[in-house]
Amino acid sequence: DETTLIKLLRDRAKNEPDKTLYTFLPDGETANGSLTYQSLDQQAQAIAAQLQTFLSPGDRALLVYPYTDGLEFIAAFFGCLYAGVIAVTDSPPHHSRGFGKLLKRVTDSQASAILSTKGLLERSPQLPPIPTLATDLIPITQAKNWQEPQITADNLAFLQYTSGSTGNPKGVMVTHKNILSNCALIYKSFDFSNQNRMFMWLPLFHDMGLIGGVMLPLYSDIISYLTSPIAMIQKPLRWLEAIDRYRITISGGPNFAYDLLCEKVTPEQRKNLDLSSWEIAFSGAEQVRANTLEKFNQLFAVANFRPESFYPCYGMAETTLFVSGGDKKALPPVKTIDKVALEKNQLIEQAGGEKIIGCGYARAEVDICIVDPETHQPCPPDKIGEIWVSSPSVGQGYWEKPAETTATFQAKLAGQGEKHFLRTGDFGFLDQGELFITGRMKEMMILWGRNAYPQPLEETVQSAHPALRLNCGAAFSVEIDNEEQLVIAQELKRSHLKKFNEEEIFGAIRKAIIEKHLFDVYAIVLLRTGSIPKTSSGKIQRRLCRSQFQNGEMKIVSQWSNPLGSKSNMSDLLQLIEA
Repeated sequence: DETTLIKLLRDRAKNEPDKTLYTFLPDGETANGSLTYQSLDQQAQAIAAQLQTFLSPGDRALLVYPYTDGLEFIAAFFGCLYAGVIAVTDSPPHHSRGFGKLLKRVTDSQASAILSTKGLLERSPQLPPIPTLATDLIPITQAKNWQEPQITADNLAFLQYTSGSTGNPKGVMVTHKNILSNCALIYKSFDFSNQNRMFMWLPLFHDMGLIGGVMLPLYSDIISYLTSPIAMIQKPLRWLEAIDRYRITISGGPNFAYDLLCEKVTPEQRKNLDLSSWEIAFSGAEQVRANTLEKFNQLFAVANFRPESFYPCYGMAETTLFVSGGDKKALPPVKTIDKVALEKNQLIEQAGGEKIIGCGYARAEVDICIVDPETHQPCPPDKIGEIWVSSPSVGQGYWEKPAETTATFQAKLAGQGEKHFLRTGDFGFLDQGELFITGRMKEMMILWGRNAYPQPLEETVQSAHPALRLNCGAAFSVEIDNEEQLVIAQELKRSHLKKFNEEEIFGAIRKAIIEKHLFDVYAIVLLRTGSIPKTSSGKIQRRLCRSQFQNGEMKIVSQWSNPLGSKSNMSDLLQLIEA
């Protein structure tokens, strides 16, 4: 099938020109703009025509838009598609260090231009030295100069960046065919109809926000209400009020977002909500926790929320977005697994063990295998292994990284032919076709619904204050109240052991982590010089660090823990950044 996103949007603009596709609520409450099929088609043509004056098909353009300019981002994204230019998505810079990340993204993607709004470009003097284009200043009359490029389904549409295990971001190469096949898969899995209405608050540069909130509604011919993630996280009630007000049928987010609703929405507010329209409350991007689902069901029953609406699913940027999901009207299955066996990757069901939620099953052309990561042999049914995926939605590899592409995207089962699989790096098992996720192979953490690798966090910490030793710290997570929380263990320089300002150091570490990574820290321990566990070759032993921390075995000079406990929220972080 040679359909492209360009052809899909142009056909919709021709057949249903005045139908509203996207409505944006910048503050999470008040709509201030919409895009119909025709207006999006026209804006995309105008932006593409402008791009065609100085870029060629296959060039990369970095899209950097404020959270509150969602419709501008969407128009620019489609403008890139209409010009045959490969879009590169990134978060807006909130601080001086954010510009360094942008420069790395420009360098890695070899981007030839930055697309943004007039306002952001004017207040961002530190942008990389390549041409910039304020797409909100392009007149719609420019559309008449657009020349449709020769694009097929196999052309790259965009680069979806993800964190690498070494801390270096990698751009997943996603084609038109990848996007459309993933939308078809979600459409089938969600049992879609054209009566569905979507609400999405996740960032549009993120795979769940972009594919789920922008591409899927276009594919499915339904309206999508969008808002800024900041608006939702500052006041989570806005999410549920929008579901009630617009009779939304599909919405969701990472597990932490449901915890946030449980924590922040009062009993009085819950009583005034009607969530009966919510058919699919999807949960993905981080491990789905049974305790969260149980608590949410209990608290929001009064708001007519149905437990069977919960929809745990599994996916990642490397598979465009979605891999597996369950049945729309069924309760998510739960397995109770022996914890000791779990740590050894063995599957033994035991009452009172670890509760693990099913994340659905493979559909259509998706193939999920549980594989021994060492031998590449499929695992027996009683063994937990690495999840391998084969699907038309799997991206083409990592941009300009052939060795990592081969290792991750072109794995083969031992002695079983030439079929390629994606190695996900996640551990799990299949039970009667249902996929259960048990953990991660690598030292990756998931904090606030996002992948977090220790190396960049450690680097940030060690540059935060002159008293801290380079290459002598560890970032790891511990589970507090059923959530992953970030802990920093860091050696002091010998010259600072006798005299240091602990409050200044703790403040500098926390501020640096918040500014650069948008995470908060649960605990910081400052250690005696030479005491951090390392291998004989000098590598930090992070698992041993975690174990020592939990067992009180670290050689601690000073310690800080978050006064908010495990319940920090994004509005607190934003206040710290602004301070």
